Amino acid sequence: MKKVKKIIISGGGTGGHIFPAISIANAIKEIDPETEILFVGAEGRMEMQRVPDAGYKIIGLPIAGFDRKHLLKNIIVLVKIIRSQWKAKSIIKHFSPQVVVGVGGYASGPTLKVAQMLGIPTLIQEQNSYAGVTNKLLAKNADKICVAYEGMEKFFPEEKIVITGNPVRQNLLQETMNKEESLKTFNLDPCKKTILVVGGSLGALTFNRTLISGLSIIEKNSDIQFIWQTGKYYFKKVTDLLSQKKALPNLHVIDFIKDMNVAYKAADLVISRAGASSISEFCLLHKPVILVPSPNVAEDHQTKNAMALVNKQAALYVKDIEAVDKLLNVAIKTVNEHNILDNLGKHIAQLALPNSAKIIANEVISLIKK
Repeated sequence: MKKVKKIIISGGGTGGHIFPAISIANAIKEIDPETEILFVGAEGRMEMQRVPDAGYKIIGLPIAGFDRKHLLKNIIVLVKIIRSQWKAKSIIKHFSPQVVVGVGGYASGPTLKVAQMLGIPTLIQEQNSYAGVTNKLLAKNADKICVAYEGMEKFFPEEKIVITGNPVRQNLLQETMNKEESLKTFNLDPCKKTILVVGGSLGALTFNRTLISGLSIIEKNSDIQFIWQTGKYYFKKVTDLLSQKKALPNLHVIDFIKDMNVAYKAADLVISRAGASSISEFCLLHKPVILVPSPNVAEDHQTKNAMALVNKQAALYVKDIEAVDKLLNVAIKTVNEHNILDNLGKHIAQLALPNSAKIIANEVISLIKK
């Protein structure tokens, strides 16, 4: 009788962790549809909704990240970490997985640590070009470490590293509509150059300030149009401000874009944060991009992600602190230069690593076979 494979995937916190995790789960299911997959996330975080929406069961841990500004609050965080380890131990003993996969985010730390203590094989998926503290600590006892960038042996044991790239949303490469049809869904002109401004699933305050400050620049450059995702948190404040200004037909404002495939298809140039998952999408889609790394991330890893592309002439880079003054002018100049756009698209395409989810899924299953 065939033994059913049982796998835990742990992590989350942002779309950049959740979408790859779901892609890995789907790829495992494609290889062996009978595999049982359980997600372990953090209570109150995005994964607790997005994972069930994708058809998978998830259990939350009472985990939180360290507060680097208010050190006394970390006493509560330490208590939550201990509680999370106890809960993770209970989950693992009850579910009895043959492999535990960590994709980053608060929950992956205690879940993988407990799995390693119990002698269960673990696989780490490190998305960034600069490894986080948790993954560096877990790497010593991990069996495989899947990475997206070269040179990661400075963080991890070289013999455990597999270069796989980062999985992306699986509908991203589906041809649902052409560029003209995509632009029409945003009520924009198919004949004009289009810039997509997207600050991730939660939005980016810097981008919103930049576009509010640059409305006169957008009006002046009416031959260029913008798709502006504000993020749901900022949407009302942005639209209230815009209601007091002159309406601009070359500016489409939206709180959240559900189908990024359509938005990317519409765009000649993207302005984005430098999250690892987003960068992987741009590489696969050969999409010219201006990266504005978030300053509010651990170890400034987004700047390191961005520079890995900039050093290969595969992206442009604007500092967050300089965005309000520089970003729109750089974007408008870039989108008007066909040669620059063409070169950016050509160079970023060379960094694409397709089939990442399937490669990682095979690595996971190989650990079971061992």
